Amino acid sequence: MRLPDFEAWAIFAGVVEHRSFTAAAEALSLSKATVSKAITRLEASLGTALFHRTSRRLSLTESGKALAGRAARILAEAVDAEEAARAESREPSGTVRIAAPMTFGLMHVGPAIADFLVTHPGIAVDLHLSDEKIDIIEMGFDIALRIAILPDSSLRARRLGDIPAHLVASPAYLERRGTPTHPAQLGEHACLSYAYVANPDLWRFKGPGGEEVAVRLKGPLRSNSGEAMKPALCAGLGIAWLPAFIIEEDLAAGRLVPILKEWAGDPVALHLLSPPGGPRPARVELMIAFLSNRFKTLCTAQSAHS
Repeated sequence: MRLPDFEAWAIFAGVVEHRSFTAAAEALSLSKATVSKAITRLEASLGTALFHRTSRRLSLTESGKALAGRAARILAEAVDAEEAARAESREPSGTVRIAAPMTFGLMHVGPAIADFLVTHPGIAVDLHLSDEKIDIIEMGFDIALRIAILPDSSLRARRLGDIPAHLVASPAYLERRGTPTHPAQLGEHACLSYAYVANPDLWRFKGPGGEEVAVRLKGPLRSNSGEAMKPALCAGLGIAWLPAFIIEEDLAAGRLVPILKEWAGDPVALHLLSPPGGPRPARVELMIAFLSNRFKTLCTAQSAHS
């Protein structure tokens, strides 16, 4: 099987587009002789003339007219193939804007971003840490990590895994006030609540037998930061429901102890959000894949140890 003379077909398309051998040679960065030889070679291969040539005018023959469209498609597909290959081989560049919760961001997102930047030096990251629920579209973020029960929205959401949480208090508080044995008793205790939830003054529980209990809270502290609750907890000022990643060291050291372990609160998961719309830039897709893999592994490990 004889392979097609793709170079000659591409040059033929160039001559058709520019309507002269000289103009095609300039556009393709070739000599006029190279263009002329390619056309002669193609005509010989096809067994037909492609152009009527005079000293003043160049025009397509009927065969040339019939083949001009195919030549243009051959050239276009070859250019597209080369562009795709170059894009694939190039390291993505530009800035990725990421929003993440404060404590989780300091403990886990920051180290993850550092590892990402080491292997992708062409990409920059603008990292915004806050526990406040922000509008990622209005503020121009490419990615948001959110630990919450997500409401319905137009955002694209990827659930990365469960975030274990514990109801905890200090040994001193439990010694002074007693240890609750049922969630209903929490209404008689000082409870520290998290501000950025739909109902900050209400905790819901589900027991091992399927019993469901909702408790109205009262206490000396409400905060938009779980980390900020820890000093009050360790000082014996109340009870709080906090993610394991915030309190794991305090639990291990005995500064805090879990209570009502057989009762489950509302399930909370880590989600990766991104704006709706069409294809995302390669740098954003790369970051999403990296963070998804990193934090799926983290959530699995935390759930196994909770």
